Amino acid sequence: MVSGSLPAILGGLPAVPRGMVKPWPEIREEDKKAVLGVLDRGILWGGNGPEVKALEEEWCRYVGSKHCLVTNSGTAALHMAVAAAGVKPGDEVIAASLSWTSSATCILHHNAIPVFVDVRSDTLCINEDEIEEKVSDRTKAIIPVHYAGLPCDMDKVMDVAERHDLKVIEDCCQAHGATYKGKMVGTIGDIGCFSLNGSKNLSGGEGGLLVTDDDDSYREAARVWQFGENRREDGSREYNAYGMGWMYRTTEMTAAFARSQLRRLDWITERIRENCHYLSDNLRGIKGLRVPVEPPERKHVFWVYKVLFYPEELGLKVPPKLFRDKVEAALRAEGVETGRAEFIIPDMTLFHQKEGYGRGCPWSCHLYGKKIEYRAEDYPGAMEALARNTGIAGTKPPNGRELMERYVEAFQKIFDNVDEVVSAQSMTSMG
Repeated sequence: MVSGSLPAILGGLPAVPRGMVKPWPEIREEDKKAVLGVLDRGILWGGNGPEVKALEEEWCRYVGSKHCLVTNSGTAALHMAVAAAGVKPGDEVIAASLSWTSSATCILHHNAIPVFVDVRSDTLCINEDEIEEKVSDRTKAIIPVHYAGLPCDMDKVMDVAERHDLKVIEDCCQAHGATYKGKMVGTIGDIGCFSLNGSKNLSGGEGGLLVTDDDDSYREAARVWQFGENRREDGSREYNAYGMGWMYRTTEMTAAFARSQLRRLDWITERIRENCHYLSDNLRGIKGLRVPVEPPERKHVFWVYKVLFYPEELGLKVPPKLFRDKVEAALRAEGVETGRAEFIIPDMTLFHQKEGYGRGCPWSCHLYGKKIEYRAEDYPGAMEALARNTGIAGTKPPNGRELMERYVEAFQKIFDNVDEVVSAQSMTSMG
């Protein structure tokens, strides 16, 4: 396995041979059989299709929730949750400043105003200690994001919510099977939302899941889910809209594939955790590199394995973002897949221009009547996290220990020669 001590970007052999990293999701014969079974049955669509209904029931049992709606995306589930939480035009909803776009645009979808909170530098989750200072008389809900698979400190979130009579919508789109103090995420707040995007630990290709124990929230979410109609458990329809509704249902084939994957989700989760814990155990001692934290009361499911870079610990006078970019390039040369899937949301053009639907809506709506500004520098934790972090792909099965050993070797080669790695790329870019 030894590939030599010289990093590939400096002319050495890559630590990871081409083709060794297996793609996700792992598609087995039982997954193909499940999807083909839908075609054989001939029922391809419908909010009460047999696969959709079965997935709703099975996910309820898995997380311990009373109600579930299967959606066509995690974004749809989040929008449904905002509506189900009773958020109205002109209301404010507190959101994390570092996440995927949908964690905040779901609020705009319902003509409400996102108010952002910075993130912690260690967990990269919303800074629970700063939520309360953003609460106003317009605030109706909080959306904590269980970032990259690590649960937030939900005791702190729920404490603020209870004292201010706010709803809590858990964004669990990256955290299937994660737990906080033994309780499944998505079932701690009022409503939980999950994604079934192909990259997620529970994959449906595309899709989502909404869970709640509250009957009223379920009814309101179902109206948004299907044309504003009241959902009937027997599948019959009145064809009458009782409120604003969209078409957020999913297909039978998506549900069938997700059900098949769900049958081995616990096995998948443990393989991911084994791989990521091996990386942490072997990378933790590398100076200038920090591995993901996992507080003892939280079960991390590592949708992505996040590392942070600190060149100042190495005595290098290189901006963290530039150093991160150079190490990423060196890792890719070694065959290690890297990347990031997050934004400083309030730094996006959408929030700078505040154009929204046009004519400045929803910010210009007379029902709001306040002035709000979004500036990246107001979220130093998010700025630092975005500059310092990268995600390591390939930690999901069937990838296992052999690949993780090669990943460790790649990191060690790069950091053993970090001065040369940084200066060589600097010379290349100057040339």
